[in-house]
Amino acid sequence: MKREIKFRAWDKVHECYLYDVQGAYDTLSGHVKYGDGENACYDEDCFGNFLDNDRYVVEQFTGIHDKNGREIYEGDVLDIGLRNQDGKPVIAPVSYATYAAGYVLDNGGNGIWQRLTEDCEVIGNIFEDKQLLDKKQ
Repeated sequence: MKREIKFRAWDKVHECYLYDVQGAYDTLSGHVKYGDGENACYDEDCFGNFLDNDRYVVEQFTGIHDKNGREIYEGDVLDIGLRNQDGKPVIAPVSYATYAAGYVLDNGGNGIWQRLTEDCEVIGNIFEDKQLLDKKQ
């Protein structure tokens, strides 16, 4: 099975995601898209310019889809399918952890709750849905 490697970038200026930024090779290529699939407007002429520009936060696709088939990226906020003692859903952002050599659900640096699996559900992301993490447990 071939591993799919792709990236999205959060544009801090326009406050939106640009998808498939790894395919950028000129500003008219049509490879970089907005979340709705429309061609994106951007000034970078290659993937490296997204990586080297503080305007963008580049996040990698984990290679995993959630229980609804939605792609899971770094920075997504997931409902992990468990409840805390108050009966509230346990939610966590996705991050890459070198100590785990992979993507994990970040519980504030206190270790791994669980490894990222397809049983989770994407309910937002750390940029557009900050209030999700403010309400966390």
